[in-house]
Amino acid sequence: MSEKLQKVLARSGIGSRREMETFISSGRVTVDGKVAHLGDRVTATQQVRVDGHVVKLAAEEEQVCRVIAYHKPEGEICSRTDPDGRPTVFDRLPIMRGARWIAIGRLDINTSGLLLFTTDGELANRLMHPRFEVEREYAVRVFGEVNDAIIQKLRTGVELEDGKASFKKIKATGGEGINRWFNVVLTEGRNREVRRMWESQGTVVNRLMRIRYGDILLPKHLPAGGFTECALDEVNYLRKLVKLPLETETLAKAEDRDERRRRLASIKRAVRKHQVLQQTDERSRARAEQKAAKEQPAGSGSHKPASRSERASPGGANGQTRRDKPASSRRQSDRPDAERTSGGRGQGRAQKPAPKPSSRRRD
Repeated sequence: MSEKLQKVLARSGIGSRREMETFISSGRVTVDGKVAHLGDRVTATQQVRVDGHVVKLAAEEEQVCRVIAYHKPEGEICSRTDPDGRPTVFDRLPIMRGARWIAIGRLDINTSGLLLFTTDGELANRLMHPRFEVEREYAVRVFGEVNDAIIQKLRTGVELEDGKASFKKIKATGGEGINRWFNVVLTEGRNREVRRMWESQGTVVNRLMRIRYGDILLPKHLPAGGFTECALDEVNYLRKLVKLPLETETLAKAEDRDERRRRLASIKRAVRKHQVLQQTDERSRARAEQKAAKEQPAGSGSHKPASRSERASPGGANGQTRRDKPASSRRQSDRPDAERTSGGRGQGRAQKPAPKPSSRRRD
């Protein structure tokens, strides 16, 4: 039975279906030695390569769908690599062979909270698609005056650069003065949507945390930077939510209270160790930058070669000799006129007047 190429690649853990469509469009995928195109279908017997590497095609019934819940801290980006060297959410995830973790949605660098990952690209694609209207709940702290009229506008919808947006639910949860907390619910995941909606009403979001995705809650015991694998019933809840067949196997181990306590202690130790290593790398990078800055020449940092006249003069550009004079001796120009003509300590010679230029014309 043949299936769409991007669907098979997504199921094999190479990336989400949307990413695979981009790969195919850019010519990075081949099927039996020929460049693939969008709309191609493949079977399990064909050879598929991505960037020249053979992909092991996983049949739908062979792959075990895994989902993990990650507590993203502020300061991490949702990319696999970063040219600026910033930490990413993939740095702390468990390493797998023959599969890869795919992020279900994204959180910006200043947002923390629940971020789900899966090995099933089709599941990730459907959960992110707006037509399934999967709820995302955020705890948000707002700086500014918020009245009933503003809350009503956010419920009914406000105009943003990329279209109208509204909160499905909004509830005040506390706070004093002009810093107040709200819980808000969305059914889509546009870029910085929560922040932009509040900013459209003249307020500023100074804290944002995702606390729920569908019915999956951010575990209270999970420290920032830690992760936990979802049980089979949670995986099947997500699959049922987007109309995918249910799973019968899981790699999540059942554990009692003591095992859970040991696992959480291990997570906290791993998080602290990762933070120490990250701080050490930042300090080493800062020291290297300071050392490089000290080694640069003074001024603009670039050495300007001397002109021909400067090289010809014994004093260079500033009229100084190469060897510095002792600080106790005074320069000739600083001495009184009488001292310059008759000499200071001894009899000095008077300077000869400069010769007059010849008035004879050269032919």
